[in-house]
Amino acid sequence: MVLRTENIVKQYACHLALDNVSIEVPQASIYGLLGPNGAGKTTLLRIINQITAPDSGEVYFDGRKLQENDVYSIGYLPEERGLYKKMKVGEQAMYFARLKGLTKHDAEKNLREWFQKFEIQAWWNKKVEELSKGMAQKVQFIITILHNPKLLIFDEPFSGFDPVNVKLLKTEILNLKKQGATIIFSTHNMASVEEICDYITLINKSKNVLSGQIDEIRHNYGDNVFEIDYRGETDKLKENIGDNYLILDSSEQKFFRKIKIKATVKEARNTLLSRIIKDVEIVNFNEIIPSMNDIFIKLVEENK
Repeated sequence: MVLRTENIVKQYACHLALDNVSIEVPQASIYGLLGPNGAGKTTLLRIINQITAPDSGEVYFDGRKLQENDVYSIGYLPEERGLYKKMKVGEQAMYFARLKGLTKHDAEKNLREWFQKFEIQAWWNKKVEELSKGMAQKVQFIITILHNPKLLIFDEPFSGFDPVNVKLLKTEILNLKKQGATIIFSTHNMASVEEICDYITLINKSKNVLSGQIDEIRHNYGDNVFEIDYRGETDKLKENIGDNYLILDSSEQKFFRKIKIKATVKEARNTLLSRIIKDVEIVNFNEIIPSMNDIFIKLVEENK
């Protein structure tokens, strides 16, 4: 594990921000930190970055307790943007790059390459206050990753981006993973979670209510519901499926019929197929797996 938090507790006055939160982030993975506003996600990220300290609990980095100089192995893009508005973009990017240990030559070379990749090279000598929110976000993303940190942490990285630039950022995040970086990001964008995350933790009301590998979680939250497109007699199909299945919906399509069936006992899809395939022609057979958005809403509602 690149990062592990163990029973983190953080209290602010009368508000308990984190209540014994533990997570484990595997190496070279993309780890989604999910939860409603105010759940405690940003507090946890700030503790990992040593911006604030936990009241109790431990953070482990690379198999040992987190140390002060580990900040050089971590890149952090906070949700609140921290660029100096009156400075020129290139000058400010160089300043942050030098703070992270890059030589002047390497800093400028790497920055120029990234500015070109993100198509913002024309803004090098512009003031930060002239940038749109999305442009400023691109600059901060570049500054965050420039020193090739082992762990990257992005808090709402897609905020302020149009769909084209969201796609660009996702591509770069996946490329960083291929190069060996471990990535944690906090987001409300469930589609992005399903698209790029390997693991997730859902924090709600200061507690870790769900952690694990994303595909495994989605399958575990399935309701044993199957959607089948077929040609043949519906009465025959219903007769053969037996008492362990409920018909949730059925309809006539132009070239086939469609039926949605829920198994009331845990049975393999092959069992259901074997019951119906002798009497109808299967056009499509699909187990309905809930999306992370469905699971997110369900768990948050259950915890109200």
